[in-house]
Amino acid sequence: MRQDVTSVSSATHSGTVRLRNEDRLLVRTDIGLWAVADGAGGHAGADVAAGLIVSDLNQIVGGASAMLDPDQVTRVVANTHRTLIDAANARGVDAMVSTIAVLIHGGAHVVCLWAGDSRIYRLRGGDLEQLTEDHSLARELVQSGDITPEEALRHPQRHIITRAVGAPAHEFALASRKLGTVPGDVYLLCSDGLCKVLTDPEIAAILVRAEEKSPADALVQAALANHATDNVTAIVVAL
Repeated sequence: MRQDVTSVSSATHSGTVRLRNEDRLLVRTDIGLWAVADGAGGHAGADVAAGLIVSDLNQIVGGASAMLDPDQVTRVVANTHRTLIDAANARGVDAMVSTIAVLIHGGAHVVCLWAGDSRIYRLRGGDLEQLTEDHSLARELVQSGDITPEEALRHPQRHIITRAVGAPAHEFALASRKLGTVPGDVYLLCSDGLCKVLTDPEIAAILVRAEEKSPADALVQAALANHATDNVTAIVVAL
């Protein structure tokens, strides 16, 4: 455990309907690196795509104190993106695709990297803030004013993502955001299977419970209690 990290918990589940879990997670607290990858349902080899992202990220070597170079992490994922496109072509399938959400921590900063609709949140002083912006058709429709945020939750095309690792139709790019930290910050990385069934107030209420030994497991169990049909994954990092 890094000296500037108080606790880390993680949990994943296939959900209440699906037999296979196509989510993958990475916990590398030793180098300040955490990631959630959600294999895109409907694509062949979605679990392979998510697994390869996590496997490649796990090969990164970093120091015990200095922050990893975000450009290094991006280069690793870019290489995975190309590998997945080649693998899909070799298999004769349209694509092998996954979302990705990465949190890098070191010193007084964190960096969020992401593609797709897996999310990163921060709880600070009891207030929950979504740090990432979904790369999804639903979000684009909300931004254009065609639908409301409430309508986006029920939109028939709400599952369509507009950026992902392994998607041949898109030029590879990870969104990036760097933020300062304060002691007591809590960061949540999750697949969309969690935030589709839990509201922000519900997520915040679980994260602030001091008695929770594993807030990630508590979040996943709450999602299952709300009949989560998708795979559900959470990593909680407390500073």
